[in-house]
Amino acid sequence: MSSRELDSRVAICPGTYDPVTLGHVDVIERTARIFDRVIVAIVREPRHKTVTFDIEDRVAFLQEAIAHLDNVEVDHFSELVTTFASRNGAAVIVKGLRAISDFEWEFQMNHLNQNLAEEIETLYLMASAQHSFVSSSSVKEIAAFGGRVDDLVPSVVAERLRVLYSH
Repeated sequence: MSSRELDSRVAICPGTYDPVTLGHVDVIERTARIFDRVIVAIVREPRHKTVTFDIEDRVAFLQEAIAHLDNVEVDHFSELVTTFASRNGAAVIVKGLRAISDFEWEFQMNHLNQNLAEEIETLYLMASAQHSFVSSSSVKEIAAFGGRVDDLVPSVVAERLRVLYSH
């Protein structure tokens, strides 16, 4: 797809979302204020980590969490993120950053993506202060040891984690 076929008003927010956190929702909401159409793109089978929830659960969690956003849709993919973006006409990939460790990974990914599709830009949004410490991994760890995660994830996810990790 050539760059003139891509739409700068369309963005994707890719990730594993295993599970979606309120930090993810915050970045998606802020992205939805900037772009006309946002596609939350869930990596079906990530190569760099093992997921706890299957793709159907992750899609359902996200659909519920962003139901209030009219210009946002949820999809999943099993291809290069640049291929998914091109196929959907998205000229922009939006990623949230929490800490320096996020930056290091995203810096690497940005250069690889630019090599694959230079016409697709990546935009980084800093996590809001109240969500800068929240990660899907830390949420699962807290829940696994019986801690409350209600203030970190959408209610449907908090309930599912309680069931998953009930002792």
